[in-house]
Amino acid sequence: MTEPARPVRVLLVDDHPLLRHGLRALLEQVGGAEVVGEAGDGEEAVELALSLEPDVVVMDLVMPGMSGTEATRRLIDRRPDLGVLVLTMSEDDASVFAALRAGARGYVLKGTAGPDFLAAVSAVARGEAVYGAGVARRIRRFLTSGPGSGPFPELTSREREILDLLASGRSNAEIARALFLSQKTVKNHLTSVFAKLQVADRAQAVVRARRAGLGE
Repeated sequence: MTEPARPVRVLLVDDHPLLRHGLRALLEQVGGAEVVGEAGDGEEAVELALSLEPDVVVMDLVMPGMSGTEATRRLIDRRPDLGVLVLTMSEDDASVFAALRAGARGYVLKGTAGPDFLAAVSAVARGEAVYGAGVARRIRRFLTSGPGSGPFPELTSREREILDLLASGRSNAEIARALFLSQKTVKNHLTSVFAKLQVADRAQAVVRARRAGLGE
């Protein structure tokens, strides 16, 4: 007789206990998974993931202390086979590609429907890569853009990242958190961006960026 497949073992990482509670209920009561632990920050996530050996780590990016991106990087260095599924509010290019470079196997947004989230967890547990529709579009755009192509070639890649975030409505503090920079560094980059684009302020920069397709 064939033994039934064991449930997918999941570690939840998010600094909001109420969200973790809802995800646990969804995973266990609807998805048939086993939530083996919960962590509220990146350091705790690394410790629990290495000791509990889950199949999938559902990882937020923005948390107190160690970020989800850094936690992912450290985990994949130790356990390259581990499936990390990013579940976050952040869909900007910088956050997406930082997480993918760190080794995340999936990237979905917190507004994702329950069935789609469960399907993503199952896919990552099987070793597949999975991305939400908006994230997939960003990846395709990145892969089909050659070096130096795209709007504002006079800007550096970092300046374009910051302009993209600015055009999406992020404050300097939010841009700094997304890119793991200081607010002073962000301000310095924006000063350079304004000079290169020959605009007087943030509002004019946003208008030009959105006309060029940034901030989507």
